[in-house]
Amino acid sequence: MLPPVKKDRIITQLPKCFSPNAALHTKDVFHPQVKAMCQTQKTVDFNIAKVIVVGDVAVGKTCLISRFCKGAFDKNYKATIGVDFEMERFEVLGVPFSLQLWDTAGQERFKCIASTYYRGAQAIIVVFDLSSSGSLTHARQWLEDAMKENDPSSVLLFLVGTKKDLSSPEQLANLEQEAIRLSEEIKAEYWAVSAKSGDGIKNFFFRVASLTFEANVLSELEKNGSRHVGDIIRITDDERKPSKRKSNCC
Repeated sequence: MLPPVKKDRIITQLPKCFSPNAALHTKDVFHPQVKAMCQTQKTVDFNIAKVIVVGDVAVGKTCLISRFCKGAFDKNYKATIGVDFEMERFEVLGVPFSLQLWDTAGQERFKCIASTYYRGAQAIIVVFDLSSSGSLTHARQWLEDAMKENDPSSVLLFLVGTKKDLSSPEQLANLEQEAIRLSEEIKAEYWAVSAKSGDGIKNFFFRVASLTFEANVLSELEKNGSRHVGDIIRITDDERKPSKRKSNCC
């Protein structure tokens, strides 16, 4: 039996976007159908989502994940070999929900290995370094590589600038303009964070968890539009009743 979700991983409201100019949507509440489903039952079969994190070597992918999952920042850089994996549990509108966070290698020699883990993602986080314009230029190619293994219509995209603390105000402003233009073009949500200071990290991952959870629920409701919401949700009060569908766990 899994332990209770940590108190600092409970989401009761839809987190705000970082920039209204580059957001997947700017509404400030969860979709009414999602809220209604969560009020009906507290456990769902589609309670896990796969998230892959891609980007150039040394842009801070591992530090981004480590800061959120472990609350730590390791200044001694070690390149990821192949892929690393973290599981982070949340409670969204009273419903348990988990993110599988796949930290992929940015080195060219590991790219083939890492790409085998791209398939089946519900969200893709493309990371670049806010102190390096070149890493933003490469972001498009990272996204294209990741999308070869996924359905564009069913994946949420996030463009994340790291090392915010290392950028001068002028450099940050200029690079953010370029990043927002790119995010609008590729239909991604833009965020700027700092793993070193922790600035924006929690808000970002709460946003990823919330939007992914909402998208999963709406997708299931759409697939089962002719059925009652309760038919999609696993009944946990009576163990004799079978699950209506298999988990989407990747």
